[in-house]
Amino acid sequence: MEKALSPISISEKTPPQDPPEASPKPYKKSFVTTLMEATALRSPSFKEDTYFISHLKSSEKKALQELKDKLMASYGPDGECTMWGIPLLGGDEKADVILLKFLRARDFRVSDSYHMLEKCLAWRKEFKADTVAEEDLGFKELEGVIAYMHGYDREGHPVCYNAYGVFRDKDMYERIFGDEEKLKKFLRWRVQVLERGINLLHFKPGGINSIIQVTDLKDMPKRELRVASNQILSLFQDNYPEMVARKIFINVPWYFSVLYSMFSPFLTQRTKSKFVISREGYAAETLYKFIRPENVPVQYGGLGRPNDLQDGPPKPASQFTVKGGEKVNIQIEGIEAGATITWDLVIGGWDLEYSAEFVPNAEGSYTIAVEKPRKLSPSEEAIHNSFTSREAGKMVLSVDNTASRRKKVAAYRYIVRK
Repeated sequence: MEKALSPISISEKTPPQDPPEASPKPYKKSFVTTLMEATALRSPSFKEDTYFISHLKSSEKKALQELKDKLMASYGPDGECTMWGIPLLGGDEKADVILLKFLRARDFRVSDSYHMLEKCLAWRKEFKADTVAEEDLGFKELEGVIAYMHGYDREGHPVCYNAYGVFRDKDMYERIFGDEEKLKKFLRWRVQVLERGINLLHFKPGGINSIIQVTDLKDMPKRELRVASNQILSLFQDNYPEMVARKIFINVPWYFSVLYSMFSPFLTQRTKSKFVISREGYAAETLYKFIRPENVPVQYGGLGRPNDLQDGPPKPASQFTVKGGEKVNIQIEGIEAGATITWDLVIGGWDLEYSAEFVPNAEGSYTIAVEKPRKLSPSEEAIHNSFTSREAGKMVLSVDNTASRRKKVAAYRYIVRK
């Protein structure tokens, strides 16, 4: 990366590396900000547990064997005891991964783990959970909006996004939660989304054995969704132990402490330890720490769009930082005459000026204003545009953050075709 004093100019054909981040300027914290930061500090960085038997303590190995013995005594060597298509009495490593999840959920108390497992097996049979992933439940309008799987985090975990702000609309709320039967159908659909995510897991020591959950609390109607939220949390915690590696809450409003106290009793201490809290306006900064920009949905400051994954993994993006008071120029050189360049660009939180121009190589040629300078609001999604050049030159994408003191995460990618 070529680094100028100021403004910064990114000018190279290969994707740049992340520039060093400056220390944030001190500011006066409000009581709510302090409270939310304290909540985040109480949630240590979660390290996923090992599923290698050789890494277990002797007491944990003993508990695992005792749980297997209890299952064998109940179901017998020919008994049907499967979960997610994996025979729990098969004696293979996939079965061990599942059994260890139930043991960890109950701190390796064998009797409690066995009771939890039995209840889960009974619930899955009654609920017909093994086939729910393939059902058409008639919630097309909710797919990609309320709860949906989208991409993977930096470590390969599937990511499930949850956003319930649309239920502020009373008509939408009544249509989905209007009576007990509708609520049961919604809960079935919500289980379906989770089951589809679990079908992406490896259930293998050293593999990907859990998902990431991102929950958007923006505009979430806390009172109206209390019943549904409690039922979802209870159902997931009872029947999907240790399936979530990290829970990321974004756009957390000021009343988070009230909301947190409401569902906190339904969560185990292990679940709480996985929390990541991000206040309103900082979704992109938070998500980029765990998820690459091309896998973050556009509505959260990323480059990911619903159809991106239909043609395979999305094209990787280059991540950089726009510091407060700076202007960044991204120069894409080597564009031949007749070539078409397509680019995506996003700045977390925007609230700055953006423009794009094509600069021909030939002396005497005029610079072409592809996109005139315009102010982009904080809610803007990623820029997606293309330009076909008549002569050789370079494309210059400019973001002007000189009117702001806030440092912002950013990402871009491009492809040139001829």
